[in-house]
Amino acid sequence: MNSSITYTESELTTALKDRREAAFSYLYDHYAGALFTVIKQIVPQQELASDILQDVFVNIWRKMDSYDPTKGRLFTWMMQIARNASIDTLRSKSFQNSQKNQQLDDNVNNQAGPASRQANPDTIGIKKILSKLKPEHRVLVELAYFKGYTQEEIAELEDIPLGTVKTRIRNALIQLRAYFD
Repeated sequence: MNSSITYTESELTTALKDRREAAFSYLYDHYAGALFTVIKQIVPQQELASDILQDVFVNIWRKMDSYDPTKGRLFTWMMQIARNASIDTLRSKSFQNSQKNQQLDDNVNNQAGPASRQANPDTIGIKKILSKLKPEHRVLVELAYFKGYTQEEIAELEDIPLGTVKTRIRNALIQLRAYFD
């Protein structure tokens, strides 16, 4: 790929919708790392996360015509595809069965607490910003966006009404948006 080519978001979107391979290469080169970080937050297994990333880019290529820039940014749309693909993988029967059939050593290492894992340098800034949220908001955001729980599952898990979960997550996202602006 020619590294001197740069795109604005609207130019990139148009080029992708026109099925230009150079634009897709640019997209992969500039967004794969960020999307991989999103996937790894939900699916910690390196090889599986890499497979999901590949599927995500195939889906982006196929679904590019459905992207609507009036509804949000391109990265947000791609991040949602990555998040959904990761959660779908975790919920799939084949993944559930593979977890049951793990060797004992693998299972022990995967079940170890956060103290045994090293901090992911890609998420250090995100964790710092999340720490500025109220604890009741931060927990819900972590469950929803890093652990892959639905709002209904969070309500049940935290034993709070669904409406409260929705309101707190919405308020947390508004606060986070303010931190980024």
